[in-house]
Amino acid sequence: MKKTALITGATRGIGRQIAITLAQAGYDIAINYRKENEELKNTKQEIEQTGAKCLSLQGDVSNYEDCEKIAKQIIEEYGKIDVLVNNAGITKDTLLMRMKKEDFEDVINVNLVGTYNMTKNIIPYMMKNRTGRIINISSVVGISGNAGQANYAASKAGIIGFTKSLAKEVGSRNILVNSIAPGFIETAMTDVLKEEIKEEIAKTIPLKRMGQAQDVANVVKFLASEESSYITGQVIHVDGGMLM
Repeated sequence: MKKTALITGATRGIGRQIAITLAQAGYDIAINYRKENEELKNTKQEIEQTGAKCLSLQGDVSNYEDCEKIAKQIIEEYGKIDVLVNNAGITKDTLLMRMKKEDFEDVINVNLVGTYNMTKNIIPYMMKNRTGRIINISSVVGISGNAGQANYAASKAGIIGFTKSLAKEVGSRNILVNSIAPGFIETAMTDVLKEEIKEEIAKTIPLKRMGQAQDVANVVKFLASEESSYITGQVIHVDGGMLM
């Protein structure tokens, strides 16, 4: 029986690449999205071209009832859930002095509370099957902090604490929980940066370049596989050595 994977926020960027990479590795996929768009259709097509099934599920991860509904739909369609990748995230960057209350709350609610909401609704099925992989996408900013990103850094640091705590709770059930902390990865989020800013960033990275979404997807594929069966509670940096 094929393994199944749910990736939240999977219509573009890192989430999209994770979904395609796991499909290529033989998983049936469920992708979560908040709003219908052209990228959703393209991602679904690319996943199905690998021969994998693709279930697309609308829902806002910051809404607990949406996550409950998504979990039930996956079980109805696939009968089980082997891998959960909590990838959905937003930014609302500004200095704290200028940050509105809703800017802080919105980022925490999607990035951190969303990770809780989806995990809370998926994990009973993993506990029942006594197996599972949960992979939470954090950020190097959750470790180092970053001016203008107090909300984002807090959410990503919270994900790391959540990962380690849950790993201790569910390890005896053969459920492995790990986190990935990407550095500067070329996505739509970084495309808005001016070329000279990107060049300055690259100079601070030992590998002298920004990463690709595929670099993160490759680590997800490893953590989802049997090859990682003795790894849990870890934060793996995919940052070209930036925080070394």
